[in-house]
Amino acid sequence: MNRFEKEAYQKGCRIIAGVDEAGRGPLAGPVVAAAVILPPGYENNNVKDSKRVPENHREKLYEILQEDALSFAIGVVEACVIDEINILQATLLAMKEAVENLQLVPDIIFVDGNKRIPVGHTQRTIVNGDNLSISIAAASIIAKVSRDRIMEMYHRQFPQYNFARNKGYGTSEHREAIHRYGVCKIHRKSFQLKKTRPANIEFDFSQDV
Repeated sequence: MNRFEKEAYQKGCRIIAGVDEAGRGPLAGPVVAAAVILPPGYENNNVKDSKRVPENHREKLYEILQEDALSFAIGVVEACVIDEINILQATLLAMKEAVENLQLVPDIIFVDGNKRIPVGHTQRTIVNGDNLSISIAAASIIAKVSRDRIMEMYHRQFPQYNFARNKGYGTSEHREAIHRYGVCKIHRKSFQLKKTRPANIEFDFSQDV
């Protein structure tokens, strides 16, 4: 999980930021990105892609990473902006904000995926990076927990959608709620949710390219 970090250190880099996002797929809520700078040589075998870590363990790792990281920051782009600029551009914007909010200036940024962030820093895109880079994996955990907490706050505002449980993803429960109550202000209208029977609700992810 630290091969890319070792290569960067060998080339003279000392401050490496891993960047990842959470929330590209949901039908509601923001996309959240995190940037994390870990100490050189940092090791923690429990740090991996957030999707592979149970929720209660993610919460513990989130606290550990907050303590251990040299710096970390998040970027949040709400649903209304996603509707304006599309989910891909919103994701890159959230990543940009996360990097710019760091207290340290990274020598290099490792970005999960194959799209570069619109910032001036040296960067390396890594497909499946949250399984290959500990810095990106740490960012994936910070981003996921941060977004989950945001959705839990929205749950208190819009309890009919049960965002505390489904976090805005297109679960059958969420689709039924959309069918029954319509959409609220944090739904992504550009995903073209149609008020039909739950099984027939259609979602347009064509912008996520």
